[in-house]
Amino acid sequence: MSAFLIRRLLRFVVVCIGVSVVTFAILHASGDPVSLIMPEAPEADRVQLRVALGLTDPLPTQFVRFVANAVRGDFGKSFFHREPAFGLVVERMPTTLALTSMAVALALGVALPVGVYGAVRRNTIADHAATVVVFLGQSMPVFWIGIMLMLLFAVQWRILPVSGWETWASMVLPSVTLAAFTTPLFMRLIRSSMLETINLDYVRTARAKGLSEWLVIFRHALRNAALPIVTVIGLQFGLLLGGAILTETVFAVPGVGRLLVRSIVQLDFPIVQAGVFLLAIIIVTVNFLVDVLYVYLNPTIRLR
Repeated sequence: MSAFLIRRLLRFVVVCIGVSVVTFAILHASGDPVSLIMPEAPEADRVQLRVALGLTDPLPTQFVRFVANAVRGDFGKSFFHREPAFGLVVERMPTTLALTSMAVALALGVALPVGVYGAVRRNTIADHAATVVVFLGQSMPVFWIGIMLMLLFAVQWRILPVSGWETWASMVLPSVTLAAFTTPLFMRLIRSSMLETINLDYVRTARAKGLSEWLVIFRHALRNAALPIVTVIGLQFGLLLGGAILTETVFAVPGVGRLLVRSIVQLDFPIVQAGVFLLAIIIVTVNFLVDVLYVYLNPTIRLR
């Protein structure tokens, strides 16, 4: 177990370094943030601000300074907000994590029973209807789904708020929009994984013992069928964090995604670097937990 943890920790460090290098390079190749901060100021004032922000130093020097500060959790002050960038990101991270977690819960809440039922009642009308829903869901982009839900439930029918994150009602549309992005994938994966499992020997043995069909399905078949499902959930969590950027922008949700979009447009280097770095840490942590859960679901798997 200790060797397994050390290897995962080394991968974590490599990922963080890689994310830092790529983010730093892309941002500094995107333009001059001082031109956005002081669009009409004299050039002498712009030069003075660049010196104050450390933008006139060589790029290797800027990167070393960024890494040294990041290790201490110091990503500098936002160019526009004039507040610590890491604090601004951490302040909005619970909203993004709540949105992503609610989306995963909704997706599993729909996909699990539908996928299992489709495998058990294969080629029925309900199974074919679920397949059609899968194809439709995977062909529609997140922002389009969000706009359509907003037009129907917020503008046309006036059932739910059009934007925000203050009440439970305002959380419904963003969560459903983000869940719609991954529910079809979960449905298809659960169905195909269950189809491979329900006809195996140990499942037939459980039936021969006289156990009820649904006990056989959920206690014996689903646990082993869950291995690929857990893998995809771990991968999709990272994708959903990325999808939350579009969802938060459409519904004006005050999360990290919306903050990053605005900061990228403004070339606010400290906030973008802090946001991407923290999101990378969360994604790597989730994948680590998925590896541990693998061993719990199937003890025959060895950590190597």
